[in-house]
Amino acid sequence: MYKRTNLRSLSTLILLLFFILYSECYAQQKIGLVLSGGGAAGVAHVGVLKALEERNIPIDFIVGTSAGALVASMYASGYSPKEIEAYVLSEPFQLMVKGELESEKKFYFFDESNTSSMFNIPFSKDSILQKSIPMSFVNPRYFDFEMLRILGRTSASVGNDFNELFIPFRCVASDVVRKESVVFSNGNLNEAVRASMTFPLYLNPIRINGVLYFDGGLYDNFPLNAMYEQFDADFIIGSNVTKNDIKANENDFFGMISSMMTTPTNYALPCQEGMIIEPKTEVGTFDFKDVQQAINDGYQATILKLDVLEQFISVRENPDSLVRRRAEFRGNVPPIQVSSVKTAPIKKNEFKYANKFILPKRSQRILDEEELKERYFRLASTPQIDFLYPNFETKSDGTLQLNLHVKKAKEFRADFGGLISSRAVNTGYFNLSYRSIGRVGHKVNAESYFGKFYGSLRTNYELVFPSVFPISVNGYFTLNRWDYFRSFATFFEDVKPSFLVQNEAYGGIKLKLPLGNNARWTFDARYFSLEDDYYQSSQFTNKDTADFTRFYGTSLSLEYTKNSLNKKQFATEGHFFQVKARYVNGFERTVPGTTSILKDTVEKDHQWLSLQAEFQSFFLKNGLFHFGFHGKTVLNSQSLFANYTASLLSMPAFNLIPDMETFFLPEYRATQYFSLGSNLIFELANKLDLRLDVYYFQPIVQLQQNQDGTIQYGKPLKVHSMVASSSLLYDTPIGPVRASLNYFPAQESPLFFQLSFGYILFNERAVR
Repeated sequence: MYKRTNLRSLSTLILLLFFILYSECYAQQKIGLVLSGGGAAGVAHVGVLKALEERNIPIDFIVGTSAGALVASMYASGYSPKEIEAYVLSEPFQLMVKGELESEKKFYFFDESNTSSMFNIPFSKDSILQKSIPMSFVNPRYFDFEMLRILGRTSASVGNDFNELFIPFRCVASDVVRKESVVFSNGNLNEAVRASMTFPLYLNPIRINGVLYFDGGLYDNFPLNAMYEQFDADFIIGSNVTKNDIKANENDFFGMISSMMTTPTNYALPCQEGMIIEPKTEVGTFDFKDVQQAINDGYQATILKLDVLEQFISVRENPDSLVRRRAEFRGNVPPIQVSSVKTAPIKKNEFKYANKFILPKRSQRILDEEELKERYFRLASTPQIDFLYPNFETKSDGTLQLNLHVKKAKEFRADFGGLISSRAVNTGYFNLSYRSIGRVGHKVNAESYFGKFYGSLRTNYELVFPSVFPISVNGYFTLNRWDYFRSFATFFEDVKPSFLVQNEAYGGIKLKLPLGNNARWTFDARYFSLEDDYYQSSQFTNKDTADFTRFYGTSLSLEYTKNSLNKKQFATEGHFFQVKARYVNGFERTVPGTTSILKDTVEKDHQWLSLQAEFQSFFLKNGLFHFGFHGKTVLNSQSLFANYTASLLSMPAFNLIPDMETFFLPEYRATQYFSLGSNLIFELANKLDLRLDVYYFQPIVQLQQNQDGTIQYGKPLKVHSMVASSSLLYDTPIGPVRASLNYFPAQESPLFFQLSFGYILFNERAVR
């Protein structure tokens, strides 16, 4: 009896101890979360996190690949699911994944978009083709800065130790040289996540400690092994938005690249060790416009599994405690206050050049986030810089040091472009440039337009003196030739012989000064020589000789331009404002031809002052609808030239509809005029717009020719005109494809149709 009692007591004690130990073990259950890659579909992980937090399921460790690495890193950095959701739905995120910068942050000082260039090929003198293929369809500059902004200071605050984040974190990237997956447990958080998201040809790879890394999904798209090896999780939740059996579509370029390069991944997880959530989303790999749908899909997929999931997870997170701990962690992350800059691996003089854009050595300024962003993108926009990768380092005084990995642009660049049209105004474009930096920036280029209608040669040498507000000095020489003919013909019909040929030669010096990000001042001093051959009658033969006018002299101009338009032509968003004052002093010599009423050579001096103001503003955007105003005013004190045509040629032309630049339209030339129009755009589909541009043109006075050949100004405000253009426009990566119907009522054939591909842009006129 005594022995039985002792045995019962011992058994009870053992059971009690087992129960205590089991309970303690169960109560200390650690939960790991693994997030797969998947591009835009990976945003579904945000919905997964939302659902888990709503049911108070704690996450003790988190691992991610590619898009999963971004979501995981933000969660590990103390961002709540609602904050992550708000971010991926925000404009900064949308711009980041497209590699674009807000228009108001673009540094217009270095803008080179006023040409017909459609694509370019950079190269070095020792490598013309081998290293010249673009590695990225997305400009990484904005992407990299955003990663720095949302993750960099958190990383600096924990000493770049991923175990010290709000939630211990790991991500994977691919070392394609060794053909292996690499797990990041420390270092710059933004750098590690950036490496994990480097999808081939979408976003360029980066080097970390000399190793070139690509997207983590290439070798490990579901980093379950990293969770097993790096953390001691009792239960693992996996969120997977991809599968191995995805068929490559012949129309999906990135999908084919992914299929060729990606190693099959094990997405299985033993049920006793965890559970897989597989959001079913139709969001494409790079379809970031539908991220809300992806979030909803992730949320719903998790809700459906929560009841089963909770049977395996005993622990719960106290929501008030979570909010408090998250706030404490984020409170220890310093604000962006940059007190110094360190640049590598460029040479000493190049280092000074880069630093002067952001924080000169003698400056005592401390830059906040907005100031840093402005100055960073001023440096990033310099033509001599190809690649910037930033990270933060915490200094002893609590401020941050900005470390910049700088890669210079290749010295040479070839630009190609032009215009292909159903009218005989086809034009090719080629530009060859050389760029370098030392104590100052250097740029030398030679460009050419070539075609029957328009030809041009231009050389340019530019010096950029680096500073927070840099200065540009530009010496240039330009030859222009315009060959007009009387035809609205389409589809390459034969056209009548030329009735007007203009040759221009001018050279001078420009001085450019920035004013904020979007604005600049330009001072221009030039010498010019204009030669015009023209017939004053449409009834001419090969035996007739044209009138000839030469006008040469000097010009001084001062121009203020502010530009935040989103496209160099056919803009749909942003604002443009320009004011220009020009003084012209020149000498005219006109020799009459056989079709001229006047018979004597005319020689006279001309001096005038011209004032121009132009604005364009898209102030209304409602869903797929854009609306803006566009206007221009010209005031010109110039005197009349020897005859009607010579006078018209010297006058400013109304050409706010780009096609008007390809015609000689006497009715839309005047020394003084104002115009106002509206731009109405409907987004029919992605990159496909229906555009309607309507303008009212009002000359103050218009030139008239009398029967005896004399000329005079008519009565003020007597005539006016409406012009319009409707276009179906598709934006390709290299230029717009456009079908347009134009209406110029002052012409004999007021309505004409045109097909075109490319940009209707030319070098600036010598005087106008």
